[in-house]
Amino acid sequence: MNPFYKNLALWLVITLMMIMLYNLFNQPHLSETTISYSEFLAMVENEQVAEVLIQGQELVVKDTNRTRYKVYAPQDNELIPTLRRKGVAIAAKPPAESPWYMSVLVSWFPMIVLIGVWVFFMPQMQGGGGKALSFGKSRARLLSDQQEKVTFEDVAGIDEADFDARCDLVLLAIVDRREERS
Repeated sequence: MNPFYKNLALWLVITLMMIMLYNLFNQPHLSETTISYSEFLAMVENEQVAEVLIQGQELVVKDTNRTRYKVYAPQDNELIPTLRRKGVAIAAKPPAESPWYMSVLVSWFPMIVLIGVWVFFMPQMQGGGGKALSFGKSRARLLSDQQEKVTFEDVAGIDEADFDARCDLVLLAIVDRREERS
């Protein structure tokens, strides 16, 4: 793969990650206490509610002290008339949805990562040393006719080789005795 395309892909991934982090942390998170629907209706009856923002099944409630509450509301056809009778300001918004590119990114991100790893490692696995997943060079050498060969006669007079041969003979004799006893 061309180094230009590798760099382009890296910067594209970094940019997408930055956009995703920006969207994640940019959403306003105001302190809201969650209360039950029954508590909310009791507050409406006691005229403690100033504003209600209806967003799908969720209600964001501001009481007369400007404290914010979050309520999950079931389907209640009497809610709007009750709020209007008590003089509560009502606002409505469509349910909050994530942007289309975020949902596509979340659903396709694992597959894109797997394909990226595959594209990155496959060409390197076909090559030899110096690439990823090759841990060292082979120390194997080709044998040629010009190299000097070492024979048993070359090492026969060395004391260590003679001592090793005698130790091996003693060890074999001990093993033979044990086999005869059993």
